[in-house]
Formats: sequence, C-alpha cells, structure tokens
Amino acid sequence: MTRFQFNIHARDGKARTGTIQMQRGEIRTPAFMPVGTAATVKAMKPETVRSIGADIILGNTYHLMLRPGAERVARLGGLHKFMNWDRPILTDSGGYQVMSLSELRKITEEGVTFASHIDGSRHNLTPERSMEIQRLLGSDIVMAFDECPRADQGKDVIERSMLMSMRWARRSREGFDSGEEHAARSALFGIQQGGLNEDLRSISAGKLQEIGFDGYAIGGLAVGEGQEAMFATLDFAPTQLPDDKPRYLMGVGKPDDLVGAVERGVDMFDCVLPSRSGRNGQAFTWSGPLNIRNAKHAEDTGPIDEHCTCSVCATYSRAYLHHLQKAGEILGAMLMTEHNLAFYQQLMAGMRAAIAEGRFADFAARFRARYFAR
Repeated sequence: MTRFQFNIHARDGKARTGTIQMQRGEIRTPAFMPVGTAATVKAMKPETVRSIGADIILGNTYHLMLRPGAERVARLGGLHKFMNWDRPILTDSGGYQVMSLSELRKITEEGVTFASHIDGSRHNLTPERSMEIQRLLGSDIVMAFDECPRADQGKDVIERSMLMSMRWARRSREGFDSGEEHAARSALFGIQQGGLNEDLRSISAGKLQEIGFDGYAIGGLAVGEGQEAMFATLDFAPTQLPDDKPRYLMGVGKPDDLVGAVERGVDMFDCVLPSRSGRNGQAFTWSGPLNIRNAKHAEDTGPIDEHCTCSVCATYSRAYLHHLQKAGEILGAMLMTEHNLAFYQQLMAGMRAAIAEGRFADFAARFRARYFAR
C-alpha cells in the first residue's frame, strides 16, 4: 500500500486541490484537520467527526506525553485503537505547547527542559524524544521538532531560533528514519520558520529541502501578528516551499483565514477555533459568526444556518440551542461543536469544488461578500 503520495488534481491561480494517499486512507486537499488534543476532539464522538467529512485529525505530542503517556498508549495498541479513529492522524511535535504552556522552561541546543502544566513534574523534550513519542503513538504524519518564537521578537532572535530549528529538523529526520518500521508507513513534515521576514523564511525553506521531507509546514504564524501580516507573509512563504509537496499552515484559523490562505497556495490547516467557539456558544455560518447566547435567539425557531447541510441545522432550532447554552447543558456544547466542524468541512469542500471548476476567485469573492455583510 502507498506510504505517502500527494497528487495535485487542479489549480486555479495559486490555489490547488488534490489528494494525499496514505495507508489509512485518502486526505482531500485543501483539508481542515479537527484538533483532538488529548486523544479526543472535544465534545465529539470519532464517528461523528468522520461523518461530517473529516479525513484526518490532529493529536498533540505534548499533552499525550504527559497524560496518559506515550508508552501507555503504545501498550494499549496505539493512538488509533485507543481513541477509535481508523483514519490518518497528524501529531504535532510538542514544541509549540512547551513554549506556550510551560512557564518554567530552559531551551538549549539539545532540546527543552520544562515543567508540566498539570503537576509541575520535570520533562525533557528533544528532537529524538519527540520522534520517539510520535512513533509510540503511531502517528501517520509526524511533525519535526521546532521552536516557535513570537513574531514580534527582533530579527536576530527569530534568526537564531530559526537556525536552531533547522538543526533540530535534521535531527528529527535522523530520529524518524531510525524507527524503520514506523517510517515505512508514516510521513515526516518539516516546519518553515522565520517570522514575518521573507529572507529568513527563504533560508529556512532551503535548509528544509536540503534535508528532505514528505510535506512542509508554515510555522510561526497565527501567534498574534494579525491577519494582514499573516497574509503578507503567505504571499511569499508557500511558494518558497516545493510545489509538489503538501503545504500545511499550522494553527489557522477563522473561516476567512482559510479562504485567504488557500488563495495563496496552502493545502492543510488545523485549529481549535471551531470546537472551542462551539463550546462557548459561537457558531460559524455562511453569513458570519453568531453568538447563540444572545437574547434575540431565545424564540427563533430557525436553524443556525439555513444554508448548512449538517444534522444539527436539520434538527435543532436556534431557540433550543440558546436554551442549552444558557442552561449550561453538555448537549449544547456537543451540538454547537458538531455544527462548527461540519461548517468548516463544507467550506473546504466548497473550495475544493471551486478550484476544480476554475471558479475559485468568484467563490472567494462571494464568500467574503456574505460573511462580512453584517
């Protein structure tokens, strides 16, 4: 069976649509990956995640290494069996969470020593250990270990961090390849860094290509720089990476972020926003986001979005969802999350169809006109 193969089926400007073939199934691109941080997409059953159109989900190395532990997951048959998901799983390397969640950390050339945000216990994460954890989990797409500095830091700081991440990328490649059985059925993605600087990102892209990866992620964005700066960086960053490999924008984003990034040549995305927003009462619709907790929805018998094809919109009213949210009922979080993730999958499917039919510019213009009409 195919270990990893990316085929581009159609292009429209910089936008592309295609498929990634892996042993556990096909991933249609552009693809949005629901985030299953701790071996679960919060408030969702795995079979529901699949039924709304997700081809792949994301798991988190940092969280799973701390609880329940990668070795335990391996003893229990691997992450797919553990969480009852038989499709591809991408695991991030843990680097970003170490930087964002651990107040007590020490970064050296070797790796990162940090204190768990759960119980304060001390841990050491290196490129080699990150590859080992992702192997134990049984990840299908493994991410290289990197450091993710804030975009507002000085160029010299970002350059030093980027160059260290590139050295870590080579060690990640070597660590991944040493697990021969896992490497024979999984893929390894490198992560471009360099902040908002075109020259630094070009250097990073060149060093990653010297090492060689199955796909390439664009890291260090969606960390507070704002959409305008992110799009300005995406005007050049994706095209610095190989044209024949998937391009993955990490941690993005809002629906309009996804459309703008696909417009600029990105193929893969992940973000906690649709699930987190759903739990907090925000729904995404073709007419923009809405807060179901607002009093105006209390007696509204219509669906969240009359143009949405999900089972939530076919079955439940805004009034009922408003009640569930106000009452703090678990079902409210479940239904709102399902709608949001279904909406994201409908958006991705719409973009794939528009690219295939050569009408992506029109699709993007119509989407923005409706989404920002309020």
